[in-house]
Amino acid sequence: MHANFYTGNPLDRLALRRDDEAFMLELLHDPASRFLPVWRDRHLIAQGETQELRVGMPTRQALGHPVEALAALPWVLLGLQAGDRAVFAVDLGALEEPAALVPPEFGRFEPLRPLAPSLPADEAAILAQARGLLHWRRNHLFCGHCGQATVPQQGGTRLGCPECGLQHFPRTDPVVIMLVHHEGRALLARGTRFPGRRLFSALAGFIEPGESAEEAVAREVFEETGIRLRRIAYHSSQPWPYPNSLMLGFLAEAEGRALTLDDNEIVEAHWLTPDEVRHPERLDIELPGATAIAHSLISAWLG
Repeated sequence: MHANFYTGNPLDRLALRRDDEAFMLELLHDPASRFLPVWRDRHLIAQGETQELRVGMPTRQALGHPVEALAALPWVLLGLQAGDRAVFAVDLGALEEPAALVPPEFGRFEPLRPLAPSLPADEAAILAQARGLLHWRRNHLFCGHCGQATVPQQGGTRLGCPECGLQHFPRTDPVVIMLVHHEGRALLARGTRFPGRRLFSALAGFIEPGESAEEAVAREVFEETGIRLRRIAYHSSQPWPYPNSLMLGFLAEAEGRALTLDDNEIVEAHWLTPDEVRHPERLDIELPGATAIAHSLISAWLG
């Protein structure tokens, strides 16, 4: 099994105990429970004893606040760490400054994407879980059926409507990402979303309703490049917390190399040799970093 970045979450998510409200309250009141604060899409980053960057998860006892101050904000139980310490994510976005609840001595609030490669992989995976759940909570304040305000259930991992009884569950958007290859060359493209960078990556796109992942791979590749595929092979998956996608990675063999680009999506695309992929600086291009599943797909093809 291939391990991509943002995978390997070590928490026990307690799926079988989320309906136990007394247990949830016990964990919430436990002074040893840890709180992972998120403030307007920024995360608490601290330095460890050897100056390495860590995800800030102070205990309730360390924060020194009564549990009511934290429970008044949107929170969700992420799970149990080793040693039976609960970890909660709490959304501080309603505060003008996060220092009201998390003083600066606990760390600084930073965006995730630039710092992710410097974080421990297991802690980055916990952040992916926290980001996805809190983003979902922020965007489902009201029932989509009747408009009534929703209420958190199961430790915040489910939202219920008190009016019509509808239950709302966390949303994950499935995306296919595929490294297309043909007779020793790989197809890498620069998308319109990065106009200021010569970043070349694998093709990708959202799965549509009533569509299998393999069908989405074939459709997206043809729509964006005019390429028909001969063979599609699954590689691995990766949570992608920007904000809440699941990347499904594939290697796909093309029938030919004639390109017809969709200029609404693709600025340029090229069939590159292994040597060109290994030395992108010679072409003055940038390839995906190690935290992206596209990096794993390119490495798999090179291998």
